[in-house]
Amino acid sequence: MKQQKVQNRKNTTPFLRGRGAQINPASKYEAMQRDRQPLDWALVADEWEDGDLPTEYLETHPKTILNWVESPDIPAAWSMNPYQGCEHGCIYCYARNTHPYWGYSAGLDFERKILVKRNAAALLEHEFKKKTWRASPVMFAGNTDVYQPAERRFAITRACLEVFWKYRHPVSVITKNSLILRDIDLLQQLASENLVHVAISITTLDEPLRRFLEPRTASVQQRLRTVETLSKAGIPVFVMMAPIIPGLTDHEIIPMVKKVADLGALGIGHTMVRLNGDVAVLFEDWIRRTMPDRAERVLNRIRDVHGGQLSSYRSGERMRGSGNIADVIHQQFRVAREKYMKDRKMPAYNLDLHEQHKSPQMRLF
Repeated sequence: MKQQKVQNRKNTTPFLRGRGAQINPASKYEAMQRDRQPLDWALVADEWEDGDLPTEYLETHPKTILNWVESPDIPAAWSMNPYQGCEHGCIYCYARNTHPYWGYSAGLDFERKILVKRNAAALLEHEFKKKTWRASPVMFAGNTDVYQPAERRFAITRACLEVFWKYRHPVSVITKNSLILRDIDLLQQLASENLVHVAISITTLDEPLRRFLEPRTASVQQRLRTVETLSKAGIPVFVMMAPIIPGLTDHEIIPMVKKVADLGALGIGHTMVRLNGDVAVLFEDWIRRTMPDRAERVLNRIRDVHGGQLSSYRSGERMRGSGNIADVIHQQFRVAREKYMKDRKMPAYNLDLHEQHKSPQMRLF
């Protein structure tokens, strides 16, 4: 892919390098949430900062950390997020729409104002020690990336993995950051008892595109190396090509499946891009700035897989899309899995060890 243009011909506003969103739509909840949700401010700069758009880490104090997953489209009972917001800045991220509930924008605020839950590991242990708790896989992510750059400083994700291991509790980890290799020791311990699945998100094999689409994520090569390293260490790895962006990344399906299969991945999944809420405004602004010559084609193809709209809220369809283009995408995945990943599957979780590792007092019950 040729280097993309980073400035709309009709827009002289400079492109903000190192950020996904280029604008900051107002939050309709801003006044309510700022009054109701006080936060401890802690300004921290990192190596990307140019002084104009610093990242702010905001400490918050939740009373619970596990979230019951009600969506029929997500195969997990529980999820948890040690952070809210994400420095990775992926322009398509559906989780952007949760930031306005905190009184911030889904745009630049989502990737600049990161809420930090320092007490996440203590809250998790509190849940696991309850006599009523029964082991059920926890999706470690959902509205954030647990290995985003903030994790280098706060190490909350590692502290939580230590709790999962202490209580022999099953967990699935989802990330697009090679920082996960820092915790390979804990992941190996969990894998030795069939207590962990790791999903590495790889949206594209095109590094120049990755830099605009997901500006602060690990590079394509780093992510591919992560898949290989984890696989060789005996940790079950699944790859998520999520989301597929029709007209932009759908031509990479078969090369992607072959590549990650060669590196040891045990499976691959995909979702269709959906531009709900403020994400539609952000994505359209972004694509018209970065690749104005292709913008209409990509936007129209996204509409094609969602019944003429950029967004979709219908269970069963919103993650998969519908119509001819969606059907071709799903068929390519079926063919590629059959050719490159036949008979591979992720191991079943071990749900039996947790009860044995509760405290002696709890086991009396």
